[in-house]
Amino acid sequence: MKISGFTIIRNAVKNDYPVVEAIRSILPVVDEMIVLVGDSEDDTEALIRSINSPKIIIHHSVWDPALRSGGTVLAAETDKAFHLIDPESTWAFYIQGDEAVHEKYHGVIRDACEKYKDDLRVKGLLFKYLHFYGTYDYIGDSRKWYDHEVRVIRNDKKINAYKDAQGFRIGHAKLDVKPIDAYVYHYGWVKSPEQMMKKQKQFSKLWHDDEHLKEFMMSPDFYDFNLFDSLQRFQGTHPSVMLDRIARKNWQVDLDITKKKFSFKDKLLYYFEKITGIRLFDFRNYRIIK
Repeated sequence: MKISGFTIIRNAVKNDYPVVEAIRSILPVVDEMIVLVGDSEDDTEALIRSINSPKIIIHHSVWDPALRSGGTVLAAETDKAFHLIDPESTWAFYIQGDEAVHEKYHGVIRDACEKYKDDLRVKGLLFKYLHFYGTYDYIGDSRKWYDHEVRVIRNDKKINAYKDAQGFRIGHAKLDVKPIDAYVYHYGWVKSPEQMMKKQKQFSKLWHDDEHLKEFMMSPDFYDFNLFDSLQRFQGTHPSVMLDRIARKNWQVDLDITKKKFSFKDKLLYYFEKITGIRLFDFRNYRIIK
C-alpha cells in the first residue's frame, strides 16, 4: 500500500499560510508529497523547499483568472495536483495550506488506509474538524463551521474536487466514505486582524468579479473578530509542527465567548446538537457507508 499526499499553494509568504506546517504534519503518513505551486508574487517555492524532505515533489502551475467565480480555480488546481500523484498509490491524502493533522492521529489514519484498501466501495476517509478562530485558543462550535470532510481519497481519477475544493465528488455524485476517529485542525481564521483582512481581500479575488470587489476593497484594513456567532475555548493540544508558529504569535484578540449571536431557529438547532450530538438538516458532501 502506498499513500501520496498532495496540496496546492500560491502566495504562501504574502498571505502567511502555515503551509510548511500543513505539509510537515502529514509527511510521516505519506510516501510522497506532491506540492503544486501556483504563479506566486513571493518566494513560495523557496518556502516549500525549506522543508528539505526527499518525499516532496514540486510542480508548477498558472492559475486561470477566468475561474474566479465561487472559488472554482481552487478545485481546478486541486484536480491538477491529484492527477500528478503516483499511479501506483492506493490512497491520496489531501491537505490544504491552512490545515494540519495532529501526530497522535497518524497511526489511526494509516490503519484505516490499510483496513479499507481492498474494499473498493470505500472512496474516501472522513475526518472530524476543529476550526480555530482569532487565536489558537478559540474554536468555532456553531453550525456555520463544517464538522466533517473527506481528506483521504482513493486514487481513482474519476474523483474530482467539488466547487471550491472543500470536498470531493465523482461527477456530481457524493463519495461513499468511512468515518475515522481523527481530526483536521483548520487554522485559516487565525491571523492578526491586519493579516486576516489582507488575506480576505486577496482571497475574495478568487470568488467575485471586479464590481463586487470594489466596495469590499475599500473596507478597513483590519478584520473585526467579534463577528462570530459562537465560540468555545480550545482545551486540547496543537500538532507539534504548529508549536513554533504559535510561540511567534504577536497579536492579542480577546473575545467574549459567553455571547451567543443566533437567530431563534439557529439557537434551537445549536442547543439540540449540544444535548444530543446530532446536527439536524446539515449539508453533507459525502455518503457514509454503514
